[in-house]
Amino acid sequence: MELILLEKIGKLGDLGAIVKVRNGYGRNFLIPQGKALPATPNNRVRFETERLAFESRQEAVKKMAEELAARIREVTVILDRPAGSSDKLFGSVTNGDIASFFQEKGIDIARSTIDVPRPIRTLGDHLVRIRLHPDIVPDITISITRRTNR
Repeated sequence: MELILLEKIGKLGDLGAIVKVRNGYGRNFLIPQGKALPATPNNRVRFETERLAFESRQEAVKKMAEELAARIREVTVILDRPAGSSDKLFGSVTNGDIASFFQEKGIDIARSTIDVPRPIRTLGDHLVRIRLHPDIVPDITISITRRTNR
């Protein structure tokens, strides 16, 4: 299936690129999310006439992502979890836990944008990426401390 991208998408292409993708990916994700249009002759003409609007929308999205990245970098993420004597956690820290932490701080981050490379199951500092925009992927350090009995 050939599509015209309406925004920059990771490893797929930039705004306006005509790409070939699998039918299901295009039909079930890219088109319903407003990220692409089928590459029909009518849509190609429509895209060229509305290109400036799409570019300005992309710039606005990128600017918002930059502002959010700046807010994220200001926050020190410290999660306290119960752990055994060998510094192993009883369970693990997930992207949902990290998203909840930011939610409590008033920063709304989608759980799906938080990239935890390996399950966090030990105390200490762990590096996590947050994919806000294909060009803006801040790395943050998550500190996991032992929960004390209060």
